[in-house]
Amino acid sequence: MVNMAAPATEHVRNIVLVGQDGAGKTSLAEAMLHVSGRTPRMGTTHDGKSYLDYDDEEIRRKFTIGTSIAPIPYKDYKINLLDTSGHPDFIGDTLATMQAAEMALFVVDAVAGPQVMTTKLWREAEDMRLSRAVFINHIDRENADFDTAMALLHARFGSRLGPVTIPIGVDKDFEGVIDIIRMKARYFDAGSEKERIEEISPEYADAAQAARDKLCDLVVEADDDLMMKYLDGEEQLTQDELEQLLDKAIAQELFIPVFVGSTIIEQGIQGVMEDIATYFPHPRHHGRFRLANGEETFVDETGEPAAFIFKTVSDPFVGRLSFLKVISGVLEPGMELINARTGKKDRLGHLYVMMGKEATDVKSAKAGDIIVVPKLTDTRAGDTMSKSGDVAIDPLPLPVPQYPVAIEAANKKDEDKLGTFLARAAENDPTLIINRSEETHQTVITAMGEAQIETLIARLKEQTGVEAKLIPVRIPYRETIRKTAEAQGRHKKQTGGAGQFGDCWLRIEPNPGAGYEFVDEIVGGKIPRGYLPAIDKGVQDAMREGFLAGYPMEDIKCAVYDGSYHSVDSNEMAFKTAARIGFRAACEKADPILLEPMANLDVTVGEEYAGAVMGDISTRRGRIVGTDSNDAGETVIMVRVPYAEVVTYTKDLRAITRGSGSYSIELEGYEPAPADVTKKLVEAYQAARAAGN
Repeated sequence: MVNMAAPATEHVRNIVLVGQDGAGKTSLAEAMLHVSGRTPRMGTTHDGKSYLDYDDEEIRRKFTIGTSIAPIPYKDYKINLLDTSGHPDFIGDTLATMQAAEMALFVVDAVAGPQVMTTKLWREAEDMRLSRAVFINHIDRENADFDTAMALLHARFGSRLGPVTIPIGVDKDFEGVIDIIRMKARYFDAGSEKERIEEISPEYADAAQAARDKLCDLVVEADDDLMMKYLDGEEQLTQDELEQLLDKAIAQELFIPVFVGSTIIEQGIQGVMEDIATYFPHPRHHGRFRLANGEETFVDETGEPAAFIFKTVSDPFVGRLSFLKVISGVLEPGMELINARTGKKDRLGHLYVMMGKEATDVKSAKAGDIIVVPKLTDTRAGDTMSKSGDVAIDPLPLPVPQYPVAIEAANKKDEDKLGTFLARAAENDPTLIINRSEETHQTVITAMGEAQIETLIARLKEQTGVEAKLIPVRIPYRETIRKTAEAQGRHKKQTGGAGQFGDCWLRIEPNPGAGYEFVDEIVGGKIPRGYLPAIDKGVQDAMREGFLAGYPMEDIKCAVYDGSYHSVDSNEMAFKTAARIGFRAACEKADPILLEPMANLDVTVGEEYAGAVMGDISTRRGRIVGTDSNDAGETVIMVRVPYAEVVTYTKDLRAITRGSGSYSIELEGYEPAPADVTKKLVEAYQAARAAGN
């Protein structure tokens, strides 16, 4: 049995399980844990008894939210399974985890075939140059069809996919698989955890040979000499040659193995583990990282101690946990490493091997392995730590969150607790952005979608007891004027002693694109120079308050050209008040308008959804600026649209495109709001003022 604490680098297999929600990624990991003897029973998600989906929200929602690690001892190997979320709201955590693996094992439902998240993550794996494999799950379900699933995989991902197991029967007749590499039949007897190995029956001989020929055609490309002989028909690959070529072909992405089975009844699992250990790339073979300086480094057991942090979580009992992939050397407790981002030293305390939420202390971790370290200070996903501080891995760019919502504590006394929790959450999740808007006085969470927000709110209550309210984000409208106007601002107040007196004449005019400008046109000392800053301040205060609907005003030039003062009663406050009065009086005559913020969107969708997306954009008062296509053959629609119409576009686009669409957004400029929008906002503002708000 392999040493789980510190296996040799070549005996480690880091496999990230990826794919659509519901395909059975967690079930595959749970089945491997049980079949290997790592757990006494198979964990299940539907009843909340999963070893890996242990978080309260995962139990409630019955799907994976954050990555869990399942280290499995198998013969002389340690297989680190990284079970990830297939929900689009948590794709950031999935992508970060993929950086820690050498192999991506895609789990695909035998009935549904490859779905949206499968395709998205496949492209990401290609970009990362991760080797790939597929497990077709649920082959025992009604309407399962292996041939159709394979055809869909070939159509979506190319011809380099080939089965290494094919089913013996499907649906309720599923009873085993044919191992194409070893050309044996594996049968599963009900009530027995062991497989029965037999010769292939005649009815499956042709299908098995066809799959074998396909396998040989692909893997032989890994050796030029053998390929020439094979293509010339001089010889067929021997069993030894095939097995020697398999790991090279998989590592070089010449061959993508496809397995089949059923995780629920734990059938087809043993062969997957055998092939992972025997043929899947180990960290030194395939573990390459791009450095921040553009160079590449490979996993090296003899190099200086260094590790890449791909995930952090805050545990309510033990504090922050950092998930590390050791990229060189050997890590030991007590060792000091330097964070390349901060330049600060940090001391490694305990080193843990995690299995779900269970932590086991280990005394060392070698290059290629994955461990968890508690209580590192000022670390986050994407950081690199090394003995010298000179090693800096270039982290993968993660998707930009685009779903904003404002949050406030239900009880004002909990605002500080809420702020602390949100700051910690953002440190652990790079796809979560927290901002406090000085203009709208809102705390705004920008996330990937509703599920991520809902999970955050549930954890807030669970961990801190704080109840929170979600409210719509206030749109940062602006106001301006379209005409030149003049007005007098006069403030006179007499109270028993010294009074207040200020009198100024203001002229305001549009100042497009130039912001606010204040001009002194006073001649003859009608207003002493010392009071002009107060007039300027009064105008700016009035502009901040707005005129129509309480939104800040912009692009206005204001000149003070006449006025009067009193030698005793005039002061700065009096002229500031007079300026506010005069400015508002001038606005009445200057054709004030409301401006709405505009957004530029690049919407990327499959061609079949382009028409529906364009139609939807038109209902949002958007304008199609242009269209293009990308390397994947998708349509890119360039749009200019009022921001208020696309604040929640994330969920709307998912609904239109069945989750396949994506977009980028950039706020750029303001345009006059239409009359109906202006009327609605003005009425809401006036109602709020009448209510004393």
